[in-house]
Amino acid sequence: MEARLPRKLAAILYADVAGYSRLTGEDEEGTHRRLSDGLDLISAAVESHNGRVVHYAGDAILADFGTASDALSCAVSIQRRLEAGGESAPEAVGIRFRIGVNLGEVIVDRNDIYGDGVNVAARLESLADPGGICISGTVYDAIGHTAALGFEFMGEQTVKNIAQPVRAFKVLLDSKPQPGARRPTGAPLPDKPSIAVLPFSNLSGDPEQEYFSDGLTEDIITSLSRFHSLMVIARNSTFVHKGQAVNVRTVGKDLGARYVIEGSVRKAGNRVRVTAQLIDAHTEKHLWAQSFDRDLDDIFAVQDELTAAIVGSLPERVSAADLERVKRKPTEQMVAYDYFLQGRELHHVGTKEACIEGIERLEKAVELDPNFAQAWAWLSCIVGQAWVRGYLPDPGRLWTRCVTYAQKALELDEEDSECHRILSEIYLIQRKFDEAEYHNERGLSLNPSDTRLTVQRGYLLAYVGRAEEGIEWVNKALSLDPYKPENYYANLGIVLHAAGCYAKAAEVFKRVPRLQAGHHAYAASCHIRLGESDLAAEHRAAALELDPGFTVSSYSRTLRYKDRSDLDHLLNGLREAGFPE
Repeated sequence: MEARLPRKLAAILYADVAGYSRLTGEDEEGTHRRLSDGLDLISAAVESHNGRVVHYAGDAILADFGTASDALSCAVSIQRRLEAGGESAPEAVGIRFRIGVNLGEVIVDRNDIYGDGVNVAARLESLADPGGICISGTVYDAIGHTAALGFEFMGEQTVKNIAQPVRAFKVLLDSKPQPGARRPTGAPLPDKPSIAVLPFSNLSGDPEQEYFSDGLTEDIITSLSRFHSLMVIARNSTFVHKGQAVNVRTVGKDLGARYVIEGSVRKAGNRVRVTAQLIDAHTEKHLWAQSFDRDLDDIFAVQDELTAAIVGSLPERVSAADLERVKRKPTEQMVAYDYFLQGRELHHVGTKEACIEGIERLEKAVELDPNFAQAWAWLSCIVGQAWVRGYLPDPGRLWTRCVTYAQKALELDEEDSECHRILSEIYLIQRKFDEAEYHNERGLSLNPSDTRLTVQRGYLLAYVGRAEEGIEWVNKALSLDPYKPENYYANLGIVLHAAGCYAKAAEVFKRVPRLQAGHHAYAASCHIRLGESDLAAEHRAAALELDPGFTVSSYSRTLRYKDRSDLDHLLNGLREAGFPE
């Protein structure tokens, strides 16, 4: 048997220069001198914080530490010294590093380290702002509650070549410490009952069954979201707490939830045991708890009974009509349902490999049950994901499949909110604005707590000339999903720009960890209108670095504004900011 390579738990720091290619193109020798001094400064900081430089790679540096606190303290010291300049970094001025810090297991071979622990640190670096730091959830869990720093949760990030999403936190270098907070402020309680469904624990003894417990949790969230009298916190925010011991009172405060649901799933053969409990997050009083021990074929009945028991145990009244409306049995084929859960989970992962595999699983689901509307809707969604991200060849055929599958889902179940969301997006791309608005409104009438439909409403209104209303809808999505996925902030920036709120939009774009070329274009338009030509030039350069072929005319063809005046509003800003025509 081949000997296993030695491993260790390490805190890994990965630093890289932001915009190095552009800087080199502008001043090759000067940039190299500043880089050399910057790397010397980092090396000295690593040594003074009990770390070790593992290797240099061009404009990047990899170091490891024995503790997460040493690694983070080193990263903060580096950024503050570089920002201060002066005697601390006389020649490194003008060089800005992004830094990623991760805590994980690494392979040790000779004097180097390898593995996902290193790869995650490198991916986190790419999420950081120039001059900023991004840490993993493992680092935050180890020291975030004790560090004299503020942190902003960036959501679960899908990163290249890493199978599972990575929890990421932005280090707020200029903020006051906020011990124990996973985000800068708690979410306020809404006027109506608010519920957070935490990920149900998988007690099956098989990690590969994780998709089943996660899928059941998501289905319960969807069922509760159909009650107009409830506000249900989005999956993205509740799944932040997956696999963690939680304090219910703290979770409720952070998520803006009055009630918290916890549970577990044990699946064995053709039997499933589901336990759940409803807790008042304010008082930590248990309002209801129950176990369901059934045949797997009865899982939908379990979901209905569990949902009914939850809403029936709330002190606030929920209408019987709402309760009857949410009862649904998507398929008689349990194998098809199993493939559906696997495919939906792979969609959430978002990588190319997961997308391709997810398409295969959902195709099996609809092959086994051609009348399974939910599976057709999610098949349309994941094929659309492949089309948008260029994961598969023949985009024309992919687009046709996306449209066909969504229409099939609608034919089978007009009350599936997912297919209305997808059709709204399809019609928006086709510039059929009335149809896009109809399907968005219909989806929201069926599932008023769906954050994707809510944020879609926001940018759709901006595209049809009602940006002020759109701002309210995107902010509503942010309240439903307190951990604020980066794409919500990007959409808010776009809508604020359309409304002429340039200063607010510019601030919002700063909170997006990975601006795409188009986002940089919007930010440049904001800054040029604020008279900040230097900042506009920075965003223009960043957009052209990400997409060297970016022009005003090519970008205009991707935009969905209904009125020419709204389109020209952006394009004129890009021209003023110096983008090529």
